[in-house]
Amino acid sequence: MPHDIVVGVDGTAEALAAAHWAAHEAQRRGTGLSVVHVWHPHPHPPPYLPLDSTERAWAERLLREAVRSVRAAHPGLRITDRLVCEATVATLLAAAADADLLVLGSRGIGALGGFLMGSVSQRVVGRSTRPVVLVRAGRSAADEHLPATDGVAPEEIPETPYRQVVLGLQTDRPCDELIEFAFDAARRRDTGLRVVHAFRTPLRPAPVPSVPLASAPLGSAAPEGPPPAPRARAQALADEEHTVTAALRPWREKYPAVSVTATVTEGRAAVVLVRAAQDAGLLVVGRRGTDHRAGTPLGAVTHAVLHHAGCPVAVVPHD
Repeated sequence: MPHDIVVGVDGTAEALAAAHWAAHEAQRRGTGLSVVHVWHPHPHPPPYLPLDSTERAWAERLLREAVRSVRAAHPGLRITDRLVCEATVATLLAAAADADLLVLGSRGIGALGGFLMGSVSQRVVGRSTRPVVLVRAGRSAADEHLPATDGVAPEEIPETPYRQVVLGLQTDRPCDELIEFAFDAARRRDTGLRVVHAFRTPLRPAPVPSVPLASAPLGSAAPEGPPPAPRARAQALADEEHTVTAALRPWREKYPAVSVTATVTEGRAAVVLVRAAQDAGLLVVGRRGTDHRAGTPLGAVTHAVLHHAGCPVAVVPHD
């Protein structure tokens, strides 16, 4: 049984864009939408609070305005709203636990045109057991479609094709949840799925130094090996392509209507993914596990993609 989609709102343009994106997704999935606003009492009135209002009244107004905007654009959608006075991260994680999807707004970073991860969104994405989609301000339903001809807006032509879904795939661990999310997203949009896998060919072993390391100047780095030979690069590419093909084979059979293209590229994964997502409607990346005692909770690639990708980004947790 499908569960509702949850969106967190806070009165910002990013949150409103996220609410409308979530409403479209709820319609695609045939579910309802739950709009959540979390507020906190302050010892002193915050600067944004009007003199004739209380913090609770202001929070109620923000939630009411977000719901009104979504209802006006999606009159047939079942919408519920929740006003909560609790810890923001814990509230959003609890709401997401019973949802198909959690959607949040995220600020752009100026000329780079990407996401600026705040502490709340970063902690939510890093700890959620359910997929989380980040949407930035300025995104609309039209941006999910390919450009229409003759200056007609895409939303005026329902048949205007959706932009592709892009999946960033790593192959060193099973990631069924991630792959299925991407295939299902492409199926619901009746669009293609582009699977992107980036890898690095290991360097050849460094030559033995003519000067013993014990005699080398203090602080000098060990020499790096030369780049891999062309034959090693070609073999590495063939091996990676074979691995990607094998990983996708059962999902192609499960989703025969989804047109799939796979691109295997040698390079930095974050750079390759951001480039691939330039014309995408949705970028899907993974996040492993829930033990974040070491390293960046989101992983370096996912963290970089969330900062620089221009389209909505879905982060899917998997084992």
